Formats: sequence, C-alpha cells, structure tokens
Amino acid sequence: MRLSMRPALPTTALVAGLLALGVSACGAPSSPAQGAGSSGGDAPAKPSKPVVLNVLDVAGNLQLTQGMIDDFVKQHPDVISRVTYSKAPAPDLVGKIKAQQGAGRVDIGLVLTGTDGLSAGAEQGLWQPILPKYKDRLSNMANYQDPAAKMQELAGDYGVTVTYYPSGPLLEYMPDKVSNPPTSAEALLAYAKAHPGKVEYARPANSGPGRTFLMGLPYILGDKDPKDPVNGWDKTWAYLKDLGQYINNYPTGTTQTMKDLGNGTVDVIASTTGWDINPRVLGTVPESAKVSTMKGFHWVTDAHYAVIPKGASADQQAAVLQLVQFMLTKEQQAKAYDDGYFYPGPAVKDVTIDMAPQKSQDAIKKFGRPEYDSLIASAPKEVPLDNKSMVAAFDKWDREVGGSKVKKQ
Repeated sequence: MRLSMRPALPTTALVAGLLALGVSACGAPSSPAQGAGSSGGDAPAKPSKPVVLNVLDVAGNLQLTQGMIDDFVKQHPDVISRVTYSKAPAPDLVGKIKAQQGAGRVDIGLVLTGTDGLSAGAEQGLWQPILPKYKDRLSNMANYQDPAAKMQELAGDYGVTVTYYPSGPLLEYMPDKVSNPPTSAEALLAYAKAHPGKVEYARPANSGPGRTFLMGLPYILGDKDPKDPVNGWDKTWAYLKDLGQYINNYPTGTTQTMKDLGNGTVDVIASTTGWDINPRVLGTVPESAKVSTMKGFHWVTDAHYAVIPKGASADQQAAVLQLVQFMLTKEQQAKAYDDGYFYPGPAVKDVTIDMAPQKSQDAIKKFGRPEYDSLIASAPKEVPLDNKSMVAAFDKWDREVGGSKVKKQ
C-alpha cells in the first residue's frame, strides 16, 4: 500500500535517528568517518563499461523517480546495464553505508534521501562531494524552481535535489462534520475547545504533516524568530500547550490520522498537499474531504536528494551523474506528479501537469485542487529548520507538549 511507504517528511523516526547519530547541522562534517573508504577516484565522463547500479531509497522517493531511472537504463544501456532497488528506514541509512565502507565494499551507487538522511550522512563523512566539482555535468540544476534551489542550498556539496514540494501546513476536514472550517490559529483552538478530541495531528518527529504544522505555526502566530525553536517560539509553544488540552492523543504516524479522519474519529487534522491528494486517490480518505489554511500561512517546503556514498567506484559515479542530469530534464520531471504523493513534485521550472503521464493527469484532475496553484504561487515559502534546530524542537515538543499522549500504532 503506497500510503505506508510515504516518508515522515520527506519521509520516519527522524528525531531518534538524528539524536542517536549526534547530527548537529546540515553541512560538511568536521572530519571524515573512520573507515569511510576511498572515493573511487575522479569520475570519467562515461563508465569504462556498463555498470550495475544499486539504488537505496530511504525517503519513498522511488514512487516519484523509479520511472525516470528505468527510462534512463532503457535509453542508455551503454552506461547502466541493470539497476536494482532496495528500501530502508532513514534512521538505518548511516549504519548500512558505514558497514559497507568499513568492509571496503560499497555496492550502493546511489542513495535517494530526504534532508534527514542527507544531513546525517554528511555529518558522518559518508557522502562523496558532488558540487561544485561536477557542476558542469549537472547543468539542468540551473533550471530549478526558486524554492527547490533554496532546498538545494541545504545539501551543500553532497546532494542534488531531484524532487520538491511546498508541503504545508494545511488543515484537512470533512465538510459534513465541519461546516465552518478554521481559517486561523485562533479558530482552530476554538474548534478544538468546542469539540474535544476532534482535532488531531501526529507526533512531529514521526510525521511530515505534524512536523510541517510545528514549523509553520511560528509564521502564522508571528513569533519572534521562526528559525529558533528554543528562544524564538514563545507564542508557538504556548499555543500548542493550549491546543493539547483538547487533543486526546498524538499518533506516531500520519497514516493513522488519515484513517481517523476517514472513519469519523476526528474532524480536523494537519495535512500537506501530498497527504491531502494521495490518500484520497487510495480511498483512505473520502474524496469529499476539504482543506483550509490559517491566516498568516507560509509554506514550509521539502525535497528529496540524490547522493553518492564514498567508496562508490569511479564508473558508478560517472553513471550516477549522467542519470541525475537525465532525471532533471523536464520530460522526466513530469513523472514526479505521480498520484499526488509529493504534489506537485517537479524540482525544475515549467513542468506542467499536461506533460505528466496520463495516469498522473487523471489522478490530479479528479483529486487535485485548483486552489493549490494560486496558493503555491502567492504564499511565502520557507525552508525547514536545520537539523540541530529540528531536533531541539522535537525534543521540546516531546517533553512539554505531547510526549505523554503519544499513541503508538
């Protein structure tokens, strides 16, 4: 079932993984990890012979990009003879790569990850620097949408943005239950007070919509510093504590909130564009569900990245560089519309829905929302917190807001 593969965005136990790994920030590590392995040398323009490329996905990204990769292999058998795919939770990524590097046998040539895995690996010195060394081979990066380009800045030298979406925070509700949907933070609090147990969001450390709701509130509430959850979120923390009085529990994953909305357990949940569209495509949430934004709304954006582990052979690196350049063409980016899973999905400019596969066009036509286009164009877009700040926010939320009410599924 696709919904279960969605990253706890992008995409799952993020805080535990980052705390265990001691991640402090997105950027270059102070020193390479022990046993990280060699880089395999400079990448030639083309592999000396076709490579078998092993791809590891820790972000659910293959739902958006596997078609792109498969097309490249079909069109360029002289570069990649065969590709294999595997998936793992983001917190398992560093241990998996370090084990291969420590053994001196890195057989994973490409990792697809969110900001969590990218930053954790960079902190441990596991990724092969890609930029600016190979910038000339990745000329399609020049075509990024502006917010995707800002998400690219988070990657530093180590990753390349392959998909992007504005995310949220949105409120999703059933119109037969909620005739006057909340359109401000104050109205949401009033609704929760008048309908105890009927407003819900998942634990932020385990949920993309929960995390986006948490990071979006400082903009909505006019907090002192939306990038500083420790010293700049006084209004946000006070609001979340007030709201928490009327929330019965916080699920450990977004899927449960969608089920709760669909079966009538709750009336209003935190959502994002992808979490609004895709569960309705799948039938988890009724097609009739609606969304609203709160006054002062800013998008908090998200992206997925391609990274190359240190120790990948020079031929593997050469193949990945050609592949990523191919993935960033408009024709291939159009496949990122998928079934609304990361809506819209394309990271580059001027990729419209009419360029997408017919299946995607049909899904978006039926389950998409016309208002998203104007909202994406008009509302401010903010990059998420860096990982040090994000971990601090998750920890404070767990301790002071909802940790005692977290409901495991």
